[in-house]
Amino acid sequence: MRTILCLIVFVSGWLIMAQSCMRFRTSDSDATKVFNTAGVPLTIKVLKVGKHDLHFVMTGNDTLPTIVFVHGSPGSWDAFEDYLKDKDLLRKYRMISIDRPGFGYSNFGKALNLQDESTVISALFPYIKNKKPVYLVGHSLGGPMIVQLAADNPNSVDALVILAGAIDVSLEKSEHWRRTLKSFPLRYMIPGALRPSNDELWYLKTDLIKLKPRFTEIRCPVYILHGDKDPLVDYGNLAFGAKVFTNAAKVDTLTIQGANHFIPWMHYETIKKVLLNLY
Repeated sequence: MRTILCLIVFVSGWLIMAQSCMRFRTSDSDATKVFNTAGVPLTIKVLKVGKHDLHFVMTGNDTLPTIVFVHGSPGSWDAFEDYLKDKDLLRKYRMISIDRPGFGYSNFGKALNLQDESTVISALFPYIKNKKPVYLVGHSLGGPMIVQLAADNPNSVDALVILAGAIDVSLEKSEHWRRTLKSFPLRYMIPGALRPSNDELWYLKTDLIKLKPRFTEIRCPVYILHGDKDPLVDYGNLAFGAKVFTNAAKVDTLTIQGANHFIPWMHYETIKKVLLNLY
């Protein structure tokens, strides 16, 4: 009886903790303080798109060309915090970083597939339109997300920068165990942002199959950067990208020697140089 009681207490405690920890997000108030300290004004917005919220932040002059950053899985807009504060980038760009649906403060916990995510995020383009170029930067799962966005909004996107992006369905491993974790009650044992992350990674292989014929629709320039020691997203995605964007204005690839998956932070200057040369 005592063992059963201890088990109930443990499971109950874990369920409570799992709903409140590992959310991988920064509160709006904390973010504002951090950016104020850095001397960079931060604008925080929420767009209502049907029943969905799209939470995002902006820095820089809204008359400049725009860079939109799209994080991986899990994550939130603050994955690109350092870029948003960078004085060199701010001289050239307005910068926006979003919480993808299911993460941060965009309906946290309710992940969507790529096409449904694109429908929500696409509402951003008319909102930010200023007759200047718009460049999309996506890391990891943010890579296929920006390809989907460009295919769905061909007149709104002027270049793609794919950072360690998972775009080749043939390189995705079979992860049938994710389906088990999606089932009740196991899904509620997964802490924080790892739950919507598991959901969207389960969708990903089907999403990439659907996305594959649309690579030829991309006509803007495409820049692909990948580390050759990436243990999470196969380096082969770079070679795949070099072949499939057949109608893009150009495709530039860059192998970052010895780099792992976390190139937005560990190879900041390399990526910053690419961004500065977009416009």
